[in-house]
Amino acid sequence: MAPRMKFSSAGSCTILPPEGHRGREGARSMELGYVGLGNMGGALARRLLVSRRLRAFDLRPEAVQDVASAGAQPAQSLEALGQACDAVLLCLPTSNEVREAIFGEGGLAAGMTPGGIGVDQTTGDPNATRAMAAELAERGLELIDAPVSGGPHGALAGTIAIMAGGTEAQFARMRETFEAISPNVFHCGDVGAGHAMKLVNNVIAASVRAATFEAVAMGVKNGLSLTACAEVLHKGSARSYTTEFTLPRLVDGSGKSNFALELMLKDVRLATQLGVDSGAPMFMANVARNLFQQAVNEHGGGEDVNALIHTVERNADVKVVGG
Repeated sequence: MAPRMKFSSAGSCTILPPEGHRGREGARSMELGYVGLGNMGGALARRLLVSRRLRAFDLRPEAVQDVASAGAQPAQSLEALGQACDAVLLCLPTSNEVREAIFGEGGLAAGMTPGGIGVDQTTGDPNATRAMAAELAERGLELIDAPVSGGPHGALAGTIAIMAGGTEAQFARMRETFEAISPNVFHCGDVGAGHAMKLVNNVIAASVRAATFEAVAMGVKNGLSLTACAEVLHKGSARSYTTEFTLPRLVDGSGKSNFALELMLKDVRLATQLGVDSGAPMFMANVARNLFQQAVNEHGGGEDVNALIHTVERNADVKVVGG
């Protein structure tokens, strides 16, 4: 049966913790923790702090201090965070870091009590997520996935999309917490479905960015200006996030999107591998993957994703930005 997708409206909802789990009732009384306070995780944590209590952990003291200034309570360790919380949300670079945070020495699993739930907001590997959920279930613990799309600005503004994967009961338990971040909450199916949806989203976004950059480079080489491309494309059938936000940033010189090339490459790799694993050919996505790999090789993985335009410029032998 195909996964069901439902929009969760921001109506009233009472969320009961699992039987025997600290005896707390209601989403607002849930003790929440957050692990991973980077650009995205920090913004999500700050959004939660508008209406929720929150404990926070990151390996970087300055990141913890930043959200502590907004009202978060710093946690001294992952194990201590697990002991103190009913639900712990995580937003880390990859599923490998999520596994280490949960199962590593002194990790969350060492402190969480039966009925505790982890919520993985990383752009992760659906298969890895399912495996971790199965391992936690053997300990009486739960894991669901709830990655997001819309950037840190969308998280802070409360407009970001949240794509959840878990059982109906797990989704119901966490729904009001998700809605404290944004009303745009979607239940995509069982555990791993949220991560699968995020990969669908990100591989489309990456492929459109790559195709747009290449087409604009061709246009500039044939006498068009970047400004004209930015103005016209967003009013026509080629409009996209790239034409609405990225091209104008290239025009005015602000340029950066605060998302690293290596993270975009990671997302495209995960999507194409999921295609291999499931027998769903990803011909266009593999072309995009090769272009992002070239950009990482040329500029370094830590560079902003929009450094891709310079790889495209080199390939086309034309100056697009500042030309």
